[in-house]
Amino acid sequence: MPARPMEPADIRRQVVLEEHDLAPDASFAIVVRRFVRGNGYASELWLVPLEPAGRPRRLTRGRVRDSRPRISPDGRRVAFLRRELDGRERPGRLMVLRIAGRGRPVAVLRRDMTVADHAWSPAGDRIAFTAEVEPPRFIVGPKPRRKEAPLARRIGRIDWRFDEAGHVDRWEHLFVVDARAAGRPVQLTEGDHRVDGIAWRPDGRAIAFAADPRPDADLRPRASIWTVDVPRRGVTRRPKPREILALGGWANSPAWSPDGRRVVAIGVDAADPTDDVSPGLFVAPVDGSSSPVALAPELDRPIGDWVDTDLEGWMTAARAGPFWPLRDRIVAAVSDRGRSAPWAFPIDGAGHSSGTPRRLAAGDVTCRSLAVAAPNGRLAVTFVGTSGSRAMELMTVPDPAEGAPRTSTTLGSRWQRRVVVPDMRLVAAPGPGGSIETWIASPPGAGDRPLPTIVDVHGGPLGAWAPAPAIEVHLLTARGYRVVLPNIRGSATYGRDWITPQLGDWGGVDATDVHAAVDHVIGLGLADPDRLGVLGLSYGGFMVHWLIGTSDRFAAAVSENGVANQVAAWANSDSGVEYNRTSRLGDPLTQEGMLRLWRQSPMANVARIRTPLLMLQGEADRRCPAADNEQLFIALRVLGREVEYVLYPDEFHVFAITGRPDRRIDRMTRMLDWFDAHLLGG
Repeated sequence: MPARPMEPADIRRQVVLEEHDLAPDASFAIVVRRFVRGNGYASELWLVPLEPAGRPRRLTRGRVRDSRPRISPDGRRVAFLRRELDGRERPGRLMVLRIAGRGRPVAVLRRDMTVADHAWSPAGDRIAFTAEVEPPRFIVGPKPRRKEAPLARRIGRIDWRFDEAGHVDRWEHLFVVDARAAGRPVQLTEGDHRVDGIAWRPDGRAIAFAADPRPDADLRPRASIWTVDVPRRGVTRRPKPREILALGGWANSPAWSPDGRRVVAIGVDAADPTDDVSPGLFVAPVDGSSSPVALAPELDRPIGDWVDTDLEGWMTAARAGPFWPLRDRIVAAVSDRGRSAPWAFPIDGAGHSSGTPRRLAAGDVTCRSLAVAAPNGRLAVTFVGTSGSRAMELMTVPDPAEGAPRTSTTLGSRWQRRVVVPDMRLVAAPGPGGSIETWIASPPGAGDRPLPTIVDVHGGPLGAWAPAPAIEVHLLTARGYRVVLPNIRGSATYGRDWITPQLGDWGGVDATDVHAAVDHVIGLGLADPDRLGVLGLSYGGFMVHWLIGTSDRFAAAVSENGVANQVAAWANSDSGVEYNRTSRLGDPLTQEGMLRLWRQSPMANVARIRTPLLMLQGEADRRCPAADNEQLFIALRVLGREVEYVLYPDEFHVFAITGRPDRRIDRMTRMLDWFDAHLLGG
């Protein structure tokens, strides 16, 4: 069947390989394959043979959302989280499945608990997990029934809400349960804080995790790494956790050294760090005999997957490591110039860098889910990510790591064969702060003639466009548009000097760079200067509002869950206080601070806006809430400007990627129709 131009309804055919785990002997991996089912999403586990390579086999099926697979140390079982898609809002369950044969998965816990994370013990006889605990933090009155609102919430901290979660009434804490039969879990931690990033010590006697138990953690989050002893079976006394790695900033995602004497974690060691400090790797001895040591502090690139492509799905958290599989090597994902890939960090016996870190996978790839093993002292590295324009697949790194990774599946990108995929071209647009790495997406076969062109600004601003085009880019090029995707100053993955000039100056150097990238594409003869549009989500939505309030060059604009009034957003956003501090936007606690925020607010320029604007908003978004963007809509309506505001019930910040399929389709259709009406004449 020949490929055809993609339409919004094709969202229902999109499949995403979201995450995976690697068997200890590296002979197979288990991946999560997510797809649209009805008007929602289902996902199943698939086994992928690697050594020798073979045909993938489906392990689970049904009206379920299976996620977070973790293979047991003996390679015979997989633990995972399951949510039943039966219309009843029950908590996800922790399940275990024997990989061989056709058996059914078995629930590990006797009662329903909202499990967030889990990990096998080294012996495979126990499972550690984090789950929400009672009593509720803020609820007043009797415990409400499911879907029933409480009598009231008595709020004493500013961390009672968070994007995609709503009211954070309960924290997740650490438990251990016997993996061999459904049993009663033993709770190991407690307190008014969250526990995450759990990792067993190699001897199975302790668990490391990240937490921030300080009483003012809601005002200035600064998680550190802790360890807690695992009690013997039958012991009910709750052990006391001990802090083992603390930095000037924050730390998370701990991993143990093979001998259990040290831990490595992702973190920032600057006091009160701002967004221009890239998260790095830090190693510390567990006994506290010396301070944490930074690995490759000169790298100036963030650990993790910091790139923007919604082909990654965004419904599960990225798994970037670190892993410490061998005595002399640590492996973690690193983001560099709009790509992310596994890197190896050499380390000596004292826990210090012993050489230059090196990238393990070449090419235009992204690494969303990383898993590592070391059978017989041989390093085995796999990751789920994109390669070029291709959607997410499982990839393996050759040993020794040289050149491009080997693609081991077709489960995630097969849907792309039915649709035309954009041609992606990378250019260096000259700008006052240096070359701006800019992707240009074009309809295949369009040649170099000028086309109506949309500039798409990524979110963050610490995002960065990747080589893999987003779904909206697929759709825009299918309609005949070029799409300009600039990694302007403020974009992560290009180093501190590229971020610092943008801090506290929203609408300054970043807006200058957008114009410079557009000018360059026009100069190449690829864009029609009379038919330009602008599009953006979150910070990209702010930039849309800012650009049309300070320039008349765009014939149409579409913003989504953007920012209009920085003064209001400081308190209205779920994370506004800390976000404003790290991005140096400031605060409204003084008249000077309020005026500084107002100078960076699109509302300050609203009377100048003449560009037709379509505003798309998730009603349940707490990151960039509707209350902020409605101010801009109402002002434009009063001014008699062409503006339309579309509100999507129950949808959160990135509903364009993670929302209900029919709402995603409606969003994409409205975006296309808006640009068609104003750039193509209908």
